[in-house]
Amino acid sequence: MFFTLTSSYYTGRYVMKSDWRVYGKKADFKRLADKYSIDQVIARIIRNRDICGDSDIDMYLNGDIKDMHDPKDMKDAVVSVDIIEKKIKEKCRIRIIGDYDIDGICSIYILYKGLLAAGADVDYVVPHRINDGYGINEHLIDNALSDGIDTIITCDNGISAYNQVKYAKDNGMTVIVTDHHDVPFDMIDGEKKYCIPPADAVVNPKQTSCKYPFKLLCGAGVAYKLICLLYERMGISDKALEEYREFMAIATVGDIVDLVDENRVVVKYGLKHIEHTANIGLRALIEECGIDISNISSYHIGFVIGPCLNASGRLDTAKKAIELMLCQDRDEAHDMAKELILLNNERKQMTEEETAKAIELVESTGMTEDKVLVVYLPDCHESIAGIIAGRIKERYYRPTFVITNAEDGAKGSGRSIEGYNMAEELNKCKNLLTKYGGHPMAAGLSLAISDIDIFRKMLNDNAILTNAPLPNSDLIPKTWIDVPMPVSYISMGLVEQLKLLEPFGKGNEKPVFADRDLYVKKADIIGANKNVLRMQLETKDGCLVNAVQFNVNEGDKIPEAGSSILVVYYPDINVYRGIASLQIIVKEWKE
Repeated sequence: MFFTLTSSYYTGRYVMKSDWRVYGKKADFKRLADKYSIDQVIARIIRNRDICGDSDIDMYLNGDIKDMHDPKDMKDAVVSVDIIEKKIKEKCRIRIIGDYDIDGICSIYILYKGLLAAGADVDYVVPHRINDGYGINEHLIDNALSDGIDTIITCDNGISAYNQVKYAKDNGMTVIVTDHHDVPFDMIDGEKKYCIPPADAVVNPKQTSCKYPFKLLCGAGVAYKLICLLYERMGISDKALEEYREFMAIATVGDIVDLVDENRVVVKYGLKHIEHTANIGLRALIEECGIDISNISSYHIGFVIGPCLNASGRLDTAKKAIELMLCQDRDEAHDMAKELILLNNERKQMTEEETAKAIELVESTGMTEDKVLVVYLPDCHESIAGIIAGRIKERYYRPTFVITNAEDGAKGSGRSIEGYNMAEELNKCKNLLTKYGGHPMAAGLSLAISDIDIFRKMLNDNAILTNAPLPNSDLIPKTWIDVPMPVSYISMGLVEQLKLLEPFGKGNEKPVFADRDLYVKKADIIGANKNVLRMQLETKDGCLVNAVQFNVNEGDKIPEAGSSILVVYYPDINVYRGIASLQIIVKEWKE
């Protein structure tokens, strides 16, 4: 191990410490480097991502669409196609009910376009975030009955809607659930008893009885698999599936599922093909956001495109985002894209204001001593509660719930840290909750306003991390260093090889390197917003390297010229006036 340190950084009045740790995973790196014609540094990073065995490494580096798993292996997928084929032949009306986030939007788009191509009489409904809440409900079912709908297909929701599905079935409807969220359960005699909704078919790889080999698809991924199978059954050319893969890729990045296995494959494929997308609406949004479509990355999806799509469901209706993707007129598409961008800008302003309130509340009430943060912002727009929870979680490195007032009580969204299974912890509080569900890392809930303090106490009393009481040591963020690597080792070739590891995201994090004893020749703050630290560093053997650190806060300490520092960094190529040069992007530094 190269070093293990604790680095402090300041967040207002609260001091956050970060542990620097080095991966110590072993392998025959020389053999791997020779076999795959890669630098040993690249081989080490792959091993650090727990990619082991030649077949898995080959899939990681060279995986293609042909390597994706067979949708027939997914429980009830064939049954669902049987039902859909029958309903198409009988000219029954089908309604898709999705979700209002990026995954739900893309899921609806894939199912709707796919079913239309198969000849279905199909429409779609997106629940309104405030009026309807998440997922299918009795109101939406009643509307479907009134509209003469025979069959409901859910996407990105439905697995926790036992009572709602039963209500639809009791009223004579056919129901197909497609979802990817964790299956709810009751603990009976120390064992989990899973509660599967009584639908005609439930397509969700997370069912224990599902033999599909990959469990981490997003909702759009499950929808895509179903359409693949339907197209095969109906004899439809799979050429159209290319566009659906683009939207599966967008949803996979936007829903922050692990970029491993076929998720990684489809994101690599989708990003490559978005450059030539035939979708007029998607192209318009990319252009209006000022993104170079020939150089689009997972960053653009996660931090530019995704928020614009999500903003429609947060402040208006997600139907606007779907209509944009279905739009066939270029000028109209650009107008619609501009509207989404304006909505996102409004969302950004609201988020900044409410985040400031949340920070003040946490720090003025002694809440920083809690292991699980429950922040009550009664006047906050419920659509941005999850975003604020994510920011507070990052600031204090605590599992965080942000709760707001709603029409029928209070609603909340949570964001978690590694090791704290938020969905399971909510399940322990279900007697307090009127509605809940989600993932290990994110969840939503509803409860009575009068129960918020009880909920906070219950979560903290029960705080569990990886099946053990949540210790203070695990509430310190950890920076995992892939390779302790002298900056003098960096080359243009190595930076190019690092691109083999893309796309980066959850489950395939951007590599992190470290070096020590770097002499600071120059250090100053630059940029229009004075938030960029620029340094010139020198190694002991006289190698000079330019370094930048972004998102520096006002009042943050900067290195003094003449001092010696340790850095955690990522190598990069800077192009200025047509001249390319190596630089490092500093993540953290310590004297």
